[in-house]
Amino acid sequence: MAAGALTYEQVMLQLRQQQYKPVYILYGDEPYYIDKVTDYIEDNVLDEAGKSFDQIVLYGRDLAEAGIGEAVMQARGFAMMGGYKVVIVREAQMIKKWKALEQYIAAPQPQSILVIACKGTAPKVPASPHVALMQSTALRDYQVAGWITRYIEDWNKQQAAHDKAERVTIDPKVTQILADNLGTNLQQIVLSLEKLVNGRPAGVNVIDAALVERNIGISKDFNGFELQDALVSGNAVKANRIVRYFASSKDHPIQKELPLLFGFFSNLMLYHYLPNKGDERAVAAVLKINPFMFRNYAQAAKRYSAGKTFRIISYFRETDARSKGIGTGSATEIDLWKELIYKILH
Repeated sequence: MAAGALTYEQVMLQLRQQQYKPVYILYGDEPYYIDKVTDYIEDNVLDEAGKSFDQIVLYGRDLAEAGIGEAVMQARGFAMMGGYKVVIVREAQMIKKWKALEQYIAAPQPQSILVIACKGTAPKVPASPHVALMQSTALRDYQVAGWITRYIEDWNKQQAAHDKAERVTIDPKVTQILADNLGTNLQQIVLSLEKLVNGRPAGVNVIDAALVERNIGISKDFNGFELQDALVSGNAVKANRIVRYFASSKDHPIQKELPLLFGFFSNLMLYHYLPNKGDERAVAAVLKINPFMFRNYAQAAKRYSAGKTFRIISYFRETDARSKGIGTGSATEIDLWKELIYKILH
């Protein structure tokens, strides 16, 4: 995160407390938080009457060549209704000229709120107490499961805040299945979670594998996490059943599924050399995993020695190369999978 940049939580806390800055510059490679802050300002700073007179939404595509000057001119004006004037520039990454913003930041209109929403790199402006700078960073793969857990916790808190008794829980294993299949795009993750929370039958308060399969089409039996589970337990029949499904499905190409397994066994190699293998929290911190995954590593370590784990990692590298056409010969995807599973389990 850039020096001086605020987190999404810090920005939202200030906004909810109506501690407004004259200028908000929201940027980064994760659109979700940029949109959340922008939408909150657009929806909540002014009442409906104020929005009609004192809220202006501009778009970067319309300002691309002329520059930010139009937005700055609007922000310099006074509110007609006597409160704040809100000027929002969406998709501001398309703008090429920013000189007017630098000049404005030096002496902004105190009753105006200028929001610059850049889905990408932020404009270079001098540091100023008048500016709230927020960087929205994309999640890493290993962070997705924790984010899903926090989303459900926040949903429950919102229910409590509105005096609603309904709560939902999510099986940790199902959380990992979702993390393995949904990727790191937060907007897509949220859409899927909303389907799960809002699509529950009446009286069902647990998000389980059956609900996931019914609502968003991710099967508990046929996904990377279940394959990993089968390898940890040494279940050759289940492992081969899953890879046969992978090979027949366009949604599970081998190059998409290998990184999950490679990551697990790479972590397993680290686990073998940890001095405090019995400390669940310490292991989770070092491996950057959810603590509930600790048992998987402890179990896998009993089946796969450090030497065997090292060889398995080399099998993944070889299979990855062959899946990309290097030394493949006549092997099909299912051939590559079957050979890999055999080598791992024997």
